[in-house]
Amino acid sequence: MTGDTRTNEPSRRRRRFPGISSRAYEHPTDRSALVALRKLSGFDTVFKALSGLLPERSLRLLYLSDSVRVGEEQFTHLHTMLRDACYILDLEKVPAMYVTQNPQPNAMCIGLDEPIIVVTTGLVELLDEEEMRAVVGHEVGHALSGHSVYRTVLLFLTGLAVKVAWIPLGNVAVLAIVTALREWFRKSELSADRAGLLVGQDLRASMRGLMKTAGGNHLHEMNVDAFLAQAEEYEKAGDLRDSVLKILNVLPRSHPFTTVRAAELKSWSETRDYQRIMDGHYPRREEDKDTSVTDSFRESAAHYADTVRTSKDPLMKLVGDVAEGAGDLGGKLRDRFTGGARGGAPDPAAGTE
Repeated sequence: MTGDTRTNEPSRRRRRFPGISSRAYEHPTDRSALVALRKLSGFDTVFKALSGLLPERSLRLLYLSDSVRVGEEQFTHLHTMLRDACYILDLEKVPAMYVTQNPQPNAMCIGLDEPIIVVTTGLVELLDEEEMRAVVGHEVGHALSGHSVYRTVLLFLTGLAVKVAWIPLGNVAVLAIVTALREWFRKSELSADRAGLLVGQDLRASMRGLMKTAGGNHLHEMNVDAFLAQAEEYEKAGDLRDSVLKILNVLPRSHPFTTVRAAELKSWSETRDYQRIMDGHYPRREEDKDTSVTDSFRESAAHYADTVRTSKDPLMKLVGDVAEGAGDLGGKLRDRFTGGARGGAPDPAAGTE
């Protein structure tokens, strides 16, 4: 199926985005990293030179021999979704797609020369049609952004880290790269979630899909609004100790926490940027060569500054206070780590925050 071009239009009428650049939906921190990498002369050449070391050929043969390739005669409903997604995002070459036997719900887009999409049976059995459409759009978004190359490298280095774990210095060096790639990949997942929404054009379906990956196929027992409320509670709960634990919990993960992804996607769907895309105003691929690295980094920095300013997380609020020159830093640290003073009479000389 690789190299297939689209002749069928989507199964139901959705907006199409001819010539859309991945910059239109990429998370600011994801986009700035990708723009910088793409501007480095010979970067892609160096990565492709690693193809002899990376197990890409082995992976392709593995899926070809031990999975089911999606096409007009196998998993035809997924084949239609895939073609629809490529049509909507104007991806000229339809990637190969495989369904592999695995009860764990998962999907990925890998490959150096050409991306391939893999979904597990656990995911196919878990999601309904519109939820699955968002997932397929998510993976096509990865392909359009060029994420598959770096994802393949991350998979390779993760395996390498296990193999060299007995070499102290070697393991530290590899883990440092893996940690950096994971941080980028978590941001790339937020980008791909946005692509999935552009393809499915059904926010509730995207929310349901994320909720099901967290809680299983018990939709009658779950509620999207309550699920989003968990994300808010997670962000603002606890003191600085909890903030540190959040960081430690997320470091080994390749994906952001599911409630956080849902909240991020809903927030983006309410922005003017999203509405402009839906109205047909978005960056085109033909303009990618003129993209400014400086502007991308500036936008990324502005995004982080806004995140710190608006975050309800105790650590982020403390960072914001320090940035604004708030006084009594020692007292703030003590209160944030302990959840506020407990017991004893209040100090009349102490002001209010």
